[in-house]
Parts: sequence; C-alpha cells; structure tokens
Amino acid sequence: MDKGLVQIYTGDGKGKTTAAFGLAMRAAGRGLSVFMVQFLKGRNYGELESAKLLSDRFKVVPSGLDTFVKKGEASEEDFRLARRGLELARDALDSGEYDIVILDEVNVAVELGVLKTEDVLPLIDNRPVGVELVLTGRYAPPQFCEKADLITEMKNIRHCHDAGVGMREGIEY
Repeated sequence: MDKGLVQIYTGDGKGKTTAAFGLAMRAAGRGLSVFMVQFLKGRNYGELESAKLLSDRFKVVPSGLDTFVKKGEASEEDFRLARRGLELARDALDSGEYDIVILDEVNVAVELGVLKTEDVLPLIDNRPVGVELVLTGRYAPPQFCEKADLITEMKNIRHCHDAGVGMREGIEY
C-alpha cells in the first residue's frame, strides 16, 4: 500500500473484532500480511484457530489472561501483558513484515487503565507510511478518533446475552 490508514471499530455492539478479522481475511486473500495483537484476551477463541490456517499471511497473538478485567481491579499480570502487547505491536509495525497491524481491544485496555492513551498514540503517529493500523474495542478515546481515517461504530440494538443466552462456541468465541 502506498499509504496506510488508521481505522477504528468501536461501539457497544457485537462485531468489532469480527470486522477486524474479516479485513484480515480479505487482506490475506490478496497477498497482504497481517499481524494482530489481542489485548485482554487469553482464551483460545475460534478466530485463533482460523488464523492458524492462514499462518503464512496472518499472525494473531493473544496478550491477556483468560479472565475478564474489571475497571480498577486489574492485576499486575494484566498490566504486564498489556505492555507486552504494546511491544509486540510496536515490533510488528517497525519490522517491515506486515501490511496491516490490528490492535484488538486496545480501546478497552485504555478504558480499563492497563494502558494509557499516551502509550498508544506513538504507534499511530509513528507507523510506517504503508502500514494500515486498526484499533478495536468499545470506548475509543477521542485522541484516537481525531487521528482516524475511518471510524465504524457498532451499535447494540438487541443482544441475546440480555435474554440470558451465554457465550456459544463458534459464535462468540
């Protein structure tokens, strides 16, 4: 790509990570290389298995625990893994290997306080010209939005979880 853009997928609706995966699948199908770091995620989600099938073009690295983080209750390990994810993202951006770098759930990591906005802004500002950068998660900070070329907000109209339906394998994880 001549010029990579900054994309944000945010909002309270389902589909932000799924949209990023869809973009990655399309890119891999066109010969582009994609790196995704998943902040706050340590569970073996189904998308990790799918990415393995495209491992020559699409690398996904979880950087979180297999537990939910509550605001104000993050553990030292949550902080360590978030910093690790940021380092992995920085290395991927600087490596010259990837056309697209996805920071999955980075917005939530900032909202929960395991990362600071100031930690992420240099990745946006200093990314190589030809690398597309995608940031996902609820609560996209205004500072990220100001720098974005594309912002999509997923809006929750109805969610089956509200009716007591739990996470289903292959659908939500």
